[in-house]
Amino acid sequence: MKKAIQRVFQATLILTFIATHNISAQNQMGGLALYTVRDDMGTNAKATLQAVAETGYKNIEAAGYKGGMYYGMSPKDFKSYVKQLNLKPVSTHQSDVTLENMNTMFADAKAAGFKYFVVPIPPMGWFNYDNATATMSMSCTVEELAKTLDVMGEQARKAGLKLLYHNHDFEFKKDANGVIPIDYLLENCNPKYVNFQMDLFWVTKAGADPLAYFKKYPKRFKMWHVKDMDDQGRFAPVGKGTINFAKILKQKKLSGMKFYMVEQDMTFDGMKPLDAIKISHAGIKKIGFK
Repeated sequence: MKKAIQRVFQATLILTFIATHNISAQNQMGGLALYTVRDDMGTNAKATLQAVAETGYKNIEAAGYKGGMYYGMSPKDFKSYVKQLNLKPVSTHQSDVTLENMNTMFADAKAAGFKYFVVPIPPMGWFNYDNATATMSMSCTVEELAKTLDVMGEQARKAGLKLLYHNHDFEFKKDANGVIPIDYLLENCNPKYVNFQMDLFWVTKAGADPLAYFKKYPKRFKMWHVKDMDDQGRFAPVGKGTINFAKILKQKKLSGMKFYMVEQDMTFDGMKPLDAIKISHAGIKKIGFK
């Protein structure tokens, strides 16, 4: 009884917040990768989600799954909470996925309301980051990665999800055998089970051309990470950097993009992530994203 009263009280507070701050589905557009505000989510997830909704975002991508919970909430409670804020849980990044825990993770993602399960780095503990050089790599072969993604993708589909692989820059560089990993994955992963989330910043950082990939591998990039790059090569709010998003957006249909998520891994010069997402939201509107 006590818990029921608490739930009613919480729901009343949320609805009051929504009414006060004019958070309505009609006023929300665009998507946000919650990795951008991960520190705020770690401090107070519910208040941060309210701020995201108030900023005007409609879709969200999680990056906070741990121990069967999303930001400290059960999948069911997370789904219920974001729904009250008119936020749509579209995708979730879960880097700890393995062949052993994938079915549990897929079930939780489905229960939380997500449609896409994104493998953000090579799974199975195969991802490496060198702090000294700030470079990324993987310890598996590209063949192992492709086969593992296919297995995961097939199981994800059975669970009612769509699996995507998210790139950084190292997948666009030739490995020791002269193979470009992203090309191998695109050519060898079964599109029935595995497609891709293109991170436009990291593609640009690698010196590759997003449009060339759309043309060579049409319809394979179901989601985009939209984040800008300043003239120093650092992350920047959308519209405040050097990436020509308007040109890329014109090829949305060719790429196969269904959703996009604004993301900014780090902020600089004293800017706070919650301020950066406001600038980026204004940026996507100006560029023509919907």
